[in-house]
Amino acid sequence: MIARSLAAALAVAAAGFAAPAHAQDVAAGEKSFNKCRACHQVGETAKNSVGPELNGLFGRKSGSVAGYNYSDANKNSGITWDEAVFAEYIKDPKAKIPGTKMAFAGIKKDEEIKDLTAFLKQFGADGKKK
Repeated sequence: MIARSLAAALAVAAAGFAAPAHAQDVAAGEKSFNKCRACHQVGETAKNSVGPELNGLFGRKSGSVAGYNYSDANKNSGITWDEAVFAEYIKDPKAKIPGTKMAFAGIKKDEEIKDLTAFLKQFGADGKKK
């Protein structure tokens, strides 16, 4: 009986930690995005800059943001961005798409990539948070 009560208490405690962990991941991803801000924007007022705006990134074909002058490598990569492709790309952009204009060295830590992904996935193509 005590074991069941303890198990139930632990389950409730674990559930209490689950929701804040996701919010924490997004917050950590926003902090990680500071590495990207020099070239990229997100949100309702985002515009192309040195790099294309990143609203609605996931599900979008590489090289397809209107008004941005992509390298031929990006336009012809055949990539549709999803979590796995983005993770591989952001670790080493030039290895994933040789000839890309992106000069960023990459983010190597898997947890940071997951956090950044969670942050970027908030933004629909219109820049509004989902």
